[in-house]
Amino acid sequence: MHKTLAATAALFTLLSTAALGQGTPSADGAEVYIVNLDDGAAVQSPVRIVFGMRGMGVAPAGIEMEGTGHHHLFVNRAPFGDADAAGNIPADDNHIHFGGGQTEVTLELPAGEHTLQLVTGDHNHIPHDPPVVSETITITVE
Repeated sequence: MHKTLAATAALFTLLSTAALGQGTPSADGAEVYIVNLDDGAAVQSPVRIVFGMRGMGVAPAGIEMEGTGHHHLFVNRAPFGDADAAGNIPADDNHIHFGGGQTEVTLELPAGEHTLQLVTGDHNHIPHDPPVVSETITITVE
């Protein structure tokens, strides 16, 4: 009986946290950044993007461990803002999840300009509080 009650309470806590968009606290001074590309870079497709993080560790989605998170790459969308901090990071062509703890990706991108920004999410794909986000960079695929 107690196991059922404890499981129900844990599920309620998880769902209410996700619904309210309350991310796990980020470490003081934590940073995330794109290692191998500079703003304004001209590149060829496929594009290799390497993720860097300081002040926190990388852990897969679903693994709740203090001081960790996993990467999400925002592609060709507005920079991270207050509305993004309020809930789960969506999973689509503009929000690529790296829930396995990956620290790089190679993407096929069409010719033209593309924006890239990294956002660290907690074990539930919710941005940390305060959010740990990179600068948005623009690259040109030739």
